[in-house]
Formats: sequence, C-alpha cells, structure tokens
Amino acid sequence: MLTLREERRLRVFEKWVLRRTFGPERDEVTGEWRKLHNEELNDLYSSPSIIRVIKSGRIRWVWHVAHMGERRDLHRVFVGKSERKKPLGKPRRRWEGNIKMDLQEVRRRGMDWMELAQDRDKCRALVKAVMNFRAL
Repeated sequence: MLTLREERRLRVFEKWVLRRTFGPERDEVTGEWRKLHNEELNDLYSSPSIIRVIKSGRIRWVWHVAHMGERRDLHRVFVGKSERKKPLGKPRRRWEGNIKMDLQEVRRRGMDWMELAQDRDKCRALVKAVMNFRAL
C-alpha cells in the first residue's frame, strides 16, 4: 500500500534519477547549463512512471486473487471481513480501498472490482488504462 507521502517521495526519486541519467542541458539563448524541467524529462523518458507500474501491478494481483478458489487462504483474507473489534481512530486503508481509489483515478468510479476481475478483457483494458493514464 502506498500512502500519498510515499507516492510523492517515489516521484521525487524517479525525477532525481532521470535528471542524473539525462544530465543538464545547455540553454540555447544564454549558453548556461540548466536542469531539465519535468515536461522535458517526460518527453525524453517515454516509459510509464513508477507509480503507474505499481498501480497496474496491484490491479493484476487483484485479478489473480479474485480467480482463486474461495477455500484458498489468501482469497478469504482479501475478501472476508474480520470479526475483531475495530480500533479507535481513523480506519487504516486496506487493499480494497486502494483498488477503489485506483479505479476512481481512471474514471471507473462505482465499478465493483470483484465483478471487474471476472472479465479478463475488461481487466486487461483497465491495466492498460492505468499504465497510459497521464494524471498518475
């Protein structure tokens, strides 16, 4: 599970690595060296960002869990509800909540992830949509 802080730190680290990889650029007007801007880095590096790779992998993993038998422990843990008393305070984000947030980001709000995982073609299309989505 990625918190917003962890996502931001991963983005910063990724940009740092890309700036180190591509190096500075000489300004055509002044002739001075300068760092590459984020848009320039995105143009040079066409592969998906680390956040998109993580989120698409999460959706692929959910697809596998949804297709497991109901007697498998992992399926029961993922789909089942705990009988324990909930702790006080803000509830922790769970995998299911992260999947719902991922679906909202690619404009699939209100879609049931378990139902989505049953259709292989829709799930593959969703993984591609997450990889190609620009706002992530």
